Amino acid sequence: MDKFSFQQLSALEWGEKHPQDILRAAMEEYGEHIAISFSGAEDVVVVDMAIKINPQVKVFSLDTGRLHAQTLQFIDKVRSHYNMRIDVMYPDHDMVEHLVAEKGLFSFYTDGHGECCHVRKVQPLERKLSTVDAWVTGQRRDQSPTRTDVPVVQLDPRFKGRGEQLVKFNPLANWTSQQVWEYIRAFDVPYNELHSQGFISIGCAPCTRQVHPGQHEREGRWWWEEATMKECGLHLADSSK
Repeated sequence: MDKFSFQQLSALEWGEKHPQDILRAAMEEYGEHIAISFSGAEDVVVVDMAIKINPQVKVFSLDTGRLHAQTLQFIDKVRSHYNMRIDVMYPDHDMVEHLVAEKGLFSFYTDGHGECCHVRKVQPLERKLSTVDAWVTGQRRDQSPTRTDVPVVQLDPRFKGRGEQLVKFNPLANWTSQQVWEYIRAFDVPYNELHSQGFISIGCAPCTRQVHPGQHEREGRWWWEEATMKECGLHLADSSK
């Protein structure tokens, strides 16, 4: 880490700060070497907060090649609404072609989603994060059993930046889904129309379905797998908190 140590970061009382204050501090510290990951779901709140601080903030999204049409339309809607650039990252063509040739288009239903997610999500993310020193996500602790310990700021053990370990900011970690939607309504933030059709956590079309009343939001993701397996590899638990 070029700027300051993780020990100094963790000593700050991040948990007491408003998400926008966390974003401001992160963006001021890392300048052009920080980027926001935008998935086309509720993390548009992070984009809205960040754009009010710095209209030139870097934002990127992953197009896996299997997204809902509504999600692709939403990404363009956000681009237009904020008059901003969104860098869209795509999976490596040869890796996708090899996976499909060897296992078909729906191998994840029998083999688990890890391999497909690695090709379509993790590998493109690795390419993007190799160009920055820090990144920002919309992760929240209330999203799933695998995210109950999500810190506001951490060293990212999964990816590396420009030759160094990344710093990862999760400014919405302490917020609930209710707070997110209150913000969306209060500030007229655009959102994916799939949310109005019963989708809460939105990923690839073959791996996402509507959630029924009383179900947890992540139950609509990889519903054929056990609850503790509902991560794609972009966000893994670690001890560096």
